[in-house]
Amino acid sequence: MPDISATEAARRFSDVLDSVEHEGRHYTIVRHGKAVAHLEPVSRGIGSDVKAMLLKNGADKNWVKELSELRSLIGIDDRS
Repeated sequence: MPDISATEAARRFSDVLDSVEHEGRHYTIVRHGKAVAHLEPVSRGIGSDVKAMLLKNGADKNWVKELSELRSLIGIDDRS
């Protein structure tokens, strides 16, 4: 992921966006020598990809128990 200064990114914003959109490039935007943001393509996942991921990774049998334990640790306001 190449670094690009905030100034350079601003000057070439249209070109930078084109390279992200059409070439799949990723950038780290740097200001005063410090990384402040990442610019990358938006993921274009589709439902079948999500379904395949869920099928590949089985259900977590402890999830409901852990969720109940976490809920008991926080106060929930009655807003009715």
